Amino acid sequence: MIADATMTARPFLDGARFGDIGAYEWIEGIAEGAVDPADPANAGIDGIGLARRDAAGLVRYRTPFVVLRPADPARRGRVLFEVNNRGRKLIFPNLCAGAANNLPASLADVGNGFALRRGYTLAWCGWDPAAPRAGGGLALAAPVVPLTRRIREEFVPGTRLGPMETFRLTFAAAGPEGAALAVRRTRADPPAPVAFAFADARTVRLLPEGTLPAPGSIYTLHYLASDPPLSGLGFAATRDFTAWLRRAEAARFVLGFGISQAGRYLRDHLAQGFNRAEDGTRVFDGILTHVAGTGRMFLNALFAQPGRTRSHHEDRDFPEVAFPFATAALMAGDASDPKVIETNSSTEYWLKGASLLHTDPEGRRDLPADARVRTYLLAGTEHAGKAGMPTDPGPCVAPRNPHDPMGAVRALLVALERWVAEGVAPPDSRLPRIADGTLVAAEALRFPAIPGAPRPPAANPMATVADWVDPVPEEHGWRPLVPAVDADGNEVAGVRLPEIAAPEATYTGWNRYAAPYPDGEVADRAGCRLPFPPTRAERVRLGDPRLSLEERPAPDRDAVRRALVAAGVLLEGDLAG
Repeated sequence: MIADATMTARPFLDGARFGDIGAYEWIEGIAEGAVDPADPANAGIDGIGLARRDAAGLVRYRTPFVVLRPADPARRGRVLFEVNNRGRKLIFPNLCAGAANNLPASLADVGNGFALRRGYTLAWCGWDPAAPRAGGGLALAAPVVPLTRRIREEFVPGTRLGPMETFRLTFAAAGPEGAALAVRRTRADPPAPVAFAFADARTVRLLPEGTLPAPGSIYTLHYLASDPPLSGLGFAATRDFTAWLRRAEAARFVLGFGISQAGRYLRDHLAQGFNRAEDGTRVFDGILTHVAGTGRMFLNALFAQPGRTRSHHEDRDFPEVAFPFATAALMAGDASDPKVIETNSSTEYWLKGASLLHTDPEGRRDLPADARVRTYLLAGTEHAGKAGMPTDPGPCVAPRNPHDPMGAVRALLVALERWVAEGVAPPDSRLPRIADGTLVAAEALRFPAIPGAPRPPAANPMATVADWVDPVPEEHGWRPLVPAVDADGNEVAGVRLPEIAAPEATYTGWNRYAAPYPDGEVADRAGCRLPFPPTRAERVRLGDPRLSLEERPAPDRDAVRRALVAAGVLLEGDLAG
């Protein structure tokens, strides 16, 4: 429960108005939480019996929070809680096509203002003790458990976490005794020992002095770590804060929203029973996860590392994969169950086993639909797709994929709201399926031989990890499948936005690294955009099997948009593209 909260309020953006909803106010504060270890609702929090208790026998935590709500009380009551991603608010740069800024200071930062014009009360709180706190980052303050244990961390410079000169540890090292650092260029390479030193208890540097880590190489450190926070309290913090906010705002409904890591968090929130508050009421009435694939979280464990996420190249041997995969199977089967919409890009089929959301574990048959869940492939999009994505190759072989799926995500969020508030069912799931040949084994994919294009990878097998400190080679993995493509290499099933339904290029959810990264390795979360040749003569010169732009009828993207609006997977406001 939330035992106490302190907060301050101010007008948002000097009283700027957002359509008929009008002005908003920005509230930020600290919530003090207390959980009873004896309550069955908290019994599953790993290590809770080891945490320090107060005089009442309760374990306490503190979480920062932000609430952005309509200034007019008559406009309130519809809450959209975003699970933050590594401390970041992603609604504004994604759903609203604004800026990546935890502390929006201008109208440009909130982009099209979609969530505000809809009248949502937006809310965030900290759940991850390891999240960065700088720049308005939201991180949970959880009690420390006095333990020391040998653990493993992995560092890959220059990919998802950017360049590194040193390695920053998740936990304080108890000392240098027994610590060992090794490096390999790819997963298939044997690890080689590396000379290193502790610059301090949380920082490792390579030796000799001035040596920099190689971009894209995999560095693995074993060391004695001490004093982990009680990370599993993150689930309780989200549960408790949302239940408290529901009462404080007299909310008619509460929707949960999460992108990538935050979407995986929400899947685990369901699986671990945290959508039921301590008083037995439902926490989220509806949930929308975007680009979560089948992932779960390495959170509810001592020495957890919730920033880890399994891809072809990185973090393969950390906990994330857990059976069952289908979202309906994660639910409790009672009144605490929410309605769920899940959207995935092409990347999640190649890297995150998204097909296992709707097939049996061996990829042999489609699962029957569940009335509580809708699932959509946003065809031809990549993991991080949103407005303004780069089109240069970056660290990859091919130009990256700028296809923006957020118009469909906006429409499906509105569909979730109507489903929860009015009982209006959302559009049927749009998925590739085994039965109609639109979901296939990666090795059977008939991708065109486009000159200069990287070859498609194998699908990333999904496997559990019995020992993440000293992992052994995987003996069993569940079999994910990938979406089939047409003669252009574009996916034939799912929600086909204008870039795919009326294409001028081939869009994929995968790419490969170029030097100085491990040349040819599957890139982390990046896709490709491979333009059609402009003329027939250029097509013949290149030997490109795709028709040129000159040989195709002019694409009617307006007609595609109108059809998508009629189908409920695009909003009227996005008709202009």
